[in-house]
Amino acid sequence: MNQNVNRKHKDSVFSALFSTPEILRELYSAIEGIDIPQDAIVNINTLSDALYMKQINDLSFTINGRLVVLVEHQSTINENVPLRLLMYIGRVYEKIINRDKLYQKKIELIPTPEFIVLYNGKDDFPERKELRLSNAFKDITGLKLSESGELPLELIVQVYNINHGHNTEILEKSKNLNEYSILMRKINEYSENLPLEEAVTSAVKYCVEYGILKEFLEEHGSEVINMLFEDISIEEIAAIRYAEGHEEGLEKGSENEKNIIAKNLLSKGSTPVFVSEVTGLSLEEVNKLY
Repeated sequence: MNQNVNRKHKDSVFSALFSTPEILRELYSAIEGIDIPQDAIVNINTLSDALYMKQINDLSFTINGRLVVLVEHQSTINENVPLRLLMYIGRVYEKIINRDKLYQKKIELIPTPEFIVLYNGKDDFPERKELRLSNAFKDITGLKLSESGELPLELIVQVYNINHGHNTEILEKSKNLNEYSILMRKINEYSENLPLEEAVTSAVKYCVEYGILKEFLEEHGSEVINMLFEDISIEEIAAIRYAEGHEEGLEKGSENEKNIIAKNLLSKGSTPVFVSEVTGLSLEEVNKLY
């Protein structure tokens, strides 16, 4: 497995692991329940500037005439995902389609979009759930729609629960997704009795010992631990924002945001040195947060 972790931006472990055509082909085949030929061309077109807190946590790629946008969620599913993906898909099309062709007389055929979310959070969640953009539309009572009753715009997202015991048919067909699910489950198990830093480290050691994502984890070493640690911290920040009613959120990459992450990590028993490495704050700044 020849993985190349993105150095320009911070990858999540999910986006780093599934960033090769071979693994994406395996994953998509498992989700769709079909065998996609090995010679099927996969073109990755993830937007490197579509970041949340400077982290890439989405993947987009074309395969067999489909344009697939894949998102991972570790926390409670955000009901605004369809709206977010509406804005995302427009930018992807803009990236892959020659703008001059928009003005030609002949119709320009485009890849059919598909939107998939993989959920591995702690909350109870059904095997599968469908989210629709139209659920967010304001009341339009009294306004005339088309005679067919169809809405002029819709975007449908399929959400799959990939926690242990859920969607086993998908996990059985995708070795990498199954092993990734095991890694996240072990982190959750260890975190019940250990500080988060130790829980992440222990889960990685467990997986390497039992041959779970061993090559990927050994190749990237401590970088994966840092990514895992930051993945979880970012998800917790999202939960904090929601709980506090910060609909607009904090300014991306702000010092306040880093301080919140740092305080949260310190409260879970992380060392100041580790917190400094993860957040980018100086050791002196971290020590002041005690």
